[in-house]
Amino acid sequence: MITNTELEYKGDLYPNQIVDYIRDTHKLYFTTENGVILELTVLQDGVFRFRYATERVFQPDFSYAVSGTANYGYNRLEITETDTEYLVETDKIQVLVDKKTLRVQISDLEGNILNEDELGFHWEENYEHGGNTVKMSKIAQNSESFYGMGDKATHFNLKGKRVNNWCTDQYAYGKDQEPLYKAIPFYIGLHNNKAYGVFFDNTFRSYFDFAHERRNVTSFWADGGEMNYYFFYGPQMSEVVRAFTNLTGTPELPPMWAMGYHQSKWSYFPEKNVKEIAAKFRQLNIPCDAIYLDIDYMDGFRCFTWDKKKFPDPKRMIGELNKDGFKTVVMIDPGIKVDRDYWVYQEAIENDYFCKRADGPYMRGKVWPGECNFPDFTNPEVREWWAELYKEFMAEIGVHAVWNDMNEPAVMEVPTKTAPLDTRHNFDGHRCSHRKAHNIYGMQMVRATYEGVKKYVYPKRPFVITRAAFAGTQRYSSTWTGDNVATWEHLWIANVQVQRMNISGYSFVGSDIGGFAEQPNGELFARWVQLGVFHPFCRVHSSGDHGDQEPWSFGKEVTDIVRKFIEIRYQLLPYLYTMFWRYTTAGTPMLQPLVHYDQEDIQTHFRTDEFIFGKHILVCPVQEPNAKGRRMYVPRGKWYDYWNNELIEGGKEMWVEADLDTMPLFVKAGAILPKYPVQQYVGELKIKELVLEVYYKLGEERSLVYEDAQDGYEYKKGQYSLRRLKLLGREKELIVQQFKDGSFITPYDNFKINLHGLPFKIKKIEVDNVKVALEELKLNGDNSIQITKDFTELHIIGI
Repeated sequence: MITNTELEYKGDLYPNQIVDYIRDTHKLYFTTENGVILELTVLQDGVFRFRYATERVFQPDFSYAVSGTANYGYNRLEITETDTEYLVETDKIQVLVDKKTLRVQISDLEGNILNEDELGFHWEENYEHGGNTVKMSKIAQNSESFYGMGDKATHFNLKGKRVNNWCTDQYAYGKDQEPLYKAIPFYIGLHNNKAYGVFFDNTFRSYFDFAHERRNVTSFWADGGEMNYYFFYGPQMSEVVRAFTNLTGTPELPPMWAMGYHQSKWSYFPEKNVKEIAAKFRQLNIPCDAIYLDIDYMDGFRCFTWDKKKFPDPKRMIGELNKDGFKTVVMIDPGIKVDRDYWVYQEAIENDYFCKRADGPYMRGKVWPGECNFPDFTNPEVREWWAELYKEFMAEIGVHAVWNDMNEPAVMEVPTKTAPLDTRHNFDGHRCSHRKAHNIYGMQMVRATYEGVKKYVYPKRPFVITRAAFAGTQRYSSTWTGDNVATWEHLWIANVQVQRMNISGYSFVGSDIGGFAEQPNGELFARWVQLGVFHPFCRVHSSGDHGDQEPWSFGKEVTDIVRKFIEIRYQLLPYLYTMFWRYTTAGTPMLQPLVHYDQEDIQTHFRTDEFIFGKHILVCPVQEPNAKGRRMYVPRGKWYDYWNNELIEGGKEMWVEADLDTMPLFVKAGAILPKYPVQQYVGELKIKELVLEVYYKLGEERSLVYEDAQDGYEYKKGQYSLRRLKLLGREKELIVQQFKDGSFITPYDNFKINLHGLPFKIKKIEVDNVKVALEELKLNGDNSIQITKDFTELHIIGI
């Protein structure tokens, strides 16, 4: 039972005695004497929603974050009332609601406390703005760790930290600087090997204190709106992340070219320069799938226009680049130049699509074009109009993808860096001020962009990028970590941020490789590429005012190293594509921090550098200059060194040698990694055989290979190939079984199987229970076998 705690904050108001209880199927309502209502909704056995109203009035129930395709349903719901409490129980957790204070305590079915209110819900009347500041405080459990919260540039484990959420244009931000570009108010708590998650679905500026002010208390609060949060129970962290991702959604599968290497700069112009960059990639045989055009391609920075002096015939240029395997990605910002002769501005004025101030005039702010107005993307009519603006770019000129920047929204030459807080928004019919709409402004802009790009690149798949985001933005767009700096510290920050984003529901993310601000040296650039090729979104981008930042900008040694690692990414594209398929269908993050991979191992709880790429590859970037190697933690289990096939036992810290041309990479024993041949761009080659790198293990391991046409929507009609591969290793046997689903016919007929770590010499091989002559399988001295792709069971027997 929850005991009363002395109330510490005199200005705060608290619920008191419960006087009424009502059950409406899966919704439970508890009303207190002083007019507080707790609406407790059971969504799944391990997912509850807690929503509080004061003065007996709930605000309209509306969320941009929650996906319309989220799955709900539970097996059992029982409510028991005693003299002092209500007990709500499902097949996974029990929630105790204290009758005297409305505080809650959440436990598993064995009675282990998972999460417990301290002061619980309380609020303060905000006389400056009207409405309430809503607050929640929880007891921080012994040895509890905290993770998540999106793009925070701080240590991966958030214990002892305080952060806040307010999408901000934070050029050249530093370590621990707050806030940044994204607002993802979701965290994971872990203690006693049990993980849970909390998502505070409130778009006002919010704050989270992870035992910073008081070491035994974790709290979160917002400047307005409702106290409305979701609780997710694991007990595995992976279950928490999947449940949160189910609630907020996943993207559809992007085209495979979007997973290639991309090159960007502020800015590539004129056309001659763009063509020279493209030609250099092909000349040096460095794979690349996309070139980006920053704001200088526009006429006076006016969105949806072209500077005809720099780009006299963009359709021709884009077509020629496409023939050479380069997709063209263009930047679009939200600020629309105030210009009566500018057609986009005219349409917005005629239809009243711009945001207005509280006292009537249009909200104006300075951005790249000068004085601008800003479309109200929270208005569905505006989003529909904005989507249609992409018709010429995508359907007629042939642009392949769009990059939304400055959409926090960023406003120059004002201390707040953004729109005035009295700016008005439609908020899909729930009219409000910028205080409420700010954090979802960028999300709704890229939502509109996504709808337009999707419509006009059809039957191809859309690819869109955003800088600002709220929880759920992953449904529409990839993202990157903003305007970082070319320093070793920022290499560390990028590593942490991408891991954090992945367990915050947002996997399609990367950083500006090499740093956006300032100039890297060749060593830093090479080390950053080594990390970046193992991020879901892989793009070099720089501010351009300090020199060139292409793969060949730092001399032959660095060029060769960069090529080597980009080629590894292109070889691993079917592995990466499979990772993405698992993310879109099951909500499985594409990168796993070590604590997500093995939370039972206490050594992982404070690890920052190492991560699991997909399911089977361990990556640890080198993050210091002049390094010949580094110490790293290898998680429990057996791992093969990617470079020399040495088998090591994990669960320990070890020194790994890594000169500049290499980095620590390991493959989990039992893994089967699919590989393509190196291509200069996706689709350059017809794949004649799929390479399967098979890593022997004593025991069992499962792998997946997902393939389809790499673009288009036929995969949604069953035109895909999903191979479920099971490896079973014994002392003198190796069995690989294949179970195939889907009707897509892959272009290759055979697998080339490379065997790693086989502890015996091959005596005979059976395919589907039929002995096959070794010469028929083209068995080589290096333990590679060529075999039909349609086998069901490969049985290798040793001497």
